[in-house]
Parts: sequence; structure tokens; C-alpha cells
Amino acid sequence: MSMKNKKQATYIIAEIGQAHDGSLGILHSYIDAVAETGVDAIKFQTHIAEAESSSAEPFRINFSYEDATRFDYWKRMSFSLEQWQGIKKHCEEKGLEFLSSPFSQAAVDLLESLEIKKYKIGSGEVTNFLMLEKIARTRKPIILSSGMCSFEELDAAVKFIEEFGNDLSILQCTTSYPTPAERIGLNVIGEMKKRYPNHRIGLSEHTANIATGIAAVTLGAEVLEFHTVFDRRIFGPDASSSLTIDETTTLVKSIRFLEKAQQNPIDKNDLSPYLDLKKIFEKTLAVNKDLPIGHKLTFDDLEAKKPAQQGISANEFKTVIGKKLSVAKSKYDFLKKEDLAY
Repeated sequence: MSMKNKKQATYIIAEIGQAHDGSLGILHSYIDAVAETGVDAIKFQTHIAEAESSSAEPFRINFSYEDATRFDYWKRMSFSLEQWQGIKKHCEEKGLEFLSSPFSQAAVDLLESLEIKKYKIGSGEVTNFLMLEKIARTRKPIILSSGMCSFEELDAAVKFIEEFGNDLSILQCTTSYPTPAERIGLNVIGEMKKRYPNHRIGLSEHTANIATGIAAVTLGAEVLEFHTVFDRRIFGPDASSSLTIDETTTLVKSIRFLEKAQQNPIDKNDLSPYLDLKKIFEKTLAVNKDLPIGHKLTFDDLEAKKPAQQGISANEFKTVIGKKLSVAKSKYDFLKKEDLAY
């Protein structure tokens, strides 16, 4: 599927990441839950500890009660090829596209053996041209996050991938968990659309707030990615920056509602849907007190009453001021042209 040609709907990715905490059972329960939210894809991370890490890697957040090192944590987060095959099969049975970000050449080989359809590259891998080339050689679509890179670094990665001809989507991203409002960078979506006009632009976000995704789509994001979790109080490095399953459902419904609005522009000059309503809600001039024949009308003599078309329109009130009544009027009578002496 060509990502850049899929203009009709935002491609929505719910990332599980490490929310399963190494439990295959919890992971499969996420697939069942996410399938009910309406997202397009569910994303995991493929970690092969020996290939991507070492005992020297420090914890970003030392949250673990059971892992002595970050390497040990990645080891516990890994699954076998057979387990990944079952994960992908379950996703597809539930109507979800299976995605998983690789963090090593070995992980790319594993995902290739699963016949993954497209690749999501995390922000930390934008300068990893070794892996970028391995993925680009597959000719499959690539979604590239940009959380830890400047435009100069991102330009270099985009140019590198373009030489292989892969379909490419580029996501504004802030590597901060959770991301505060002042660091989201919604303005970058527009800047990227101008800078990379031949590619789909989107947002990968970690705010734990559905307003962020809604705003991004309104600003033109065509891809949206966020972490999802059963509860933000659950154990894990990304839990506090994730949307809950219920919030994900609300977000997807909101985005699809917005898309329908965006795909159906209205002509503000076309009043045909309102003709009957205008007759009901618009108003006709009336007098606000008993007035004798020959009375010269002033502003303070006038009222406006529903419905319209019962006499002189309220928007023509200036034309009657200073005119004399040719008939006596009772309080709140409509005012008609034949009631005036010209």
C-alpha cells in the first residue's frame, strides 16, 4: 500500500511498546483491546538484546525491580520468531496491521521473515544509516520519527532513504515522556509539509492527551502515532505518557468525525439548507407600544419579532425611522409598508 497516496484517512497507529512488560499473555490481550478502538495499526518493538545493546547501556529511567541492567530489560522484552509469528497472526485476525520497530540489523531480518508490510523507525535510529540502508533495501514503506534530530540530521536521513525510492512518511516527534504542551511542536507539522512536499507528514506523540492528536489532524497530519496502555498507573517506562484504551477509542472517533468535516467543505454563500429556518428564526419589524395614526416613528418605537416575512424586515429598520404612520398600531403589531405614509 502506498502511504503517500492514502489521502482519504489519517493512518492511526497505537503503539504498545513495552506495555506488555515481557508477558506474551498481556501482549495478546492488548491486541484484543486495541482491535476494538478503530485504529489502523498496532505497533510493537522488536528487541534482540545481544544485537542492539550491551551491559554498558544505562537506563533512561531506572524503573525496573527485576532487571539489573538495561541489557537485561531488553532481554526480557524479547520474543522468539515463533512467538512473533503468533503475534502477527493474531493482529491480522483482528483486522489490525502489524507493525514493529526494529533496533538492530538482526531485528530487521526477523521482521523480514515475518513479511512485515512497512517499517516504523524510532527517533534514536535516524542517524543509524547502517540500519536505514538495510530497511531501505527492502523497498517497503518507511515511517520515520524525528524526536532526537535537527532538520539538518533529518534532511540527511530523508535524502538517504529517497535514493532507494521507498514510500516515506515523516513524523514530528518530541522525545520526552510525557511531553508537556510547550514542547509538542505542532508548528513543525506545517514546516515539514513545506520542507518535504513529496512525503506524508504526521505526528508521533507522548502527551497522554487526546487533544494533541485531534489538533495534529486539524493541522494536516496524515499519520498519527501514540502509546496506548490499559492504565497509566501500570508498570513500564511509557505508561505515564500513553493514552488509555478508552481514550484511544474516543480519539479515533474524533479524528474520523473531523476527517468527514474536512472532506466536505461548505459554500457559505449557499443558503439553500437554511431557507425554511430563516423564515422561522429571522424577524420582522413591529412596534413596541400603542401608536396613533400620524405618529412619526423613532428607534425607541421599534421591536423585532419572529417569524420573518410578516412585513418590513428587521434589517431595514433605518428606512422607517422618521416615517409617519398611516394607520394606528397596537403594541407589538407587525409593521408593514402600507402602514407608512410616504
